Amino acid sequence: MPCFKRGDVTIHYEEYGAGYPVLLFAPGGMRSSIEFWKRSPFDPTVELARDFRVIAMDQRNAGESSAPIAASDGWETYTADHLALLDHLGVARCHLMGGCIGSSYCLGVIKAAPERVSAAVLQNPIGLSPSNRKLFFEMFDSWANDLKAKRGDIDESALARFRERMYDGDFVFNVTREFVRACKTPLLILAGSDEYHPTPISQEIAQLAPNAELIMSWKTPDVVGQAVERVRAFLKAHQPR
Repeated sequence: MPCFKRGDVTIHYEEYGAGYPVLLFAPGGMRSSIEFWKRSPFDPTVELARDFRVIAMDQRNAGESSAPIAASDGWETYTADHLALLDHLGVARCHLMGGCIGSSYCLGVIKAAPERVSAAVLQNPIGLSPSNRKLFFEMFDSWANDLKAKRGDIDESALARFRERMYDGDFVFNVTREFVRACKTPLLILAGSDEYHPTPISQEIAQLAPNAELIMSWKTPDVVGQAVERVRAFLKAHQPR
């Protein structure tokens, strides 16, 4: 089981296929891990591996990855893990694809290191709506309660601050509308359609970003094959020559 260590952090990752690298951030909220791709409308570890070097990972404290919990943890903590994994693998530049929370992870990496990202696919982007913040807090608490049941080193006050730093914001939680408006990285957005993944968030990202494409219908069996081909063509079109 491939993993790398960064201080007290252990990150589990897997690789599939060969070619230009694509770093994946899985769905699953705080439980974001490789296995969630198998439950998605399509699995990029399968569908993209014939054309790309696909790198999938379990986020810290999800799947087989682990890390301490600190009050200072937040979106930037995850971004640091993502860039450290690329450094570990010797990947100077890559595509990104993220599902659910992974879409926000993609935007966080682009903000921190735009020169390292050729293009990004945002699948089912999460984001704030007038009525859904409670859902994100409840999702965090469910993950945190499971973590506390397994470990004796979790500080309640650190968890509370961590939760605020993750989900007290607006829009897509970790970057601003102003950032997306100035983001030059090519984006392909596969629109969300439920309370965690509000359709207006996908539409707003597409409207703000200067180099974005939006696919509204992509999940159902009658269109998912076409969506996979759109994703593949998009990534190939923006792959450095």
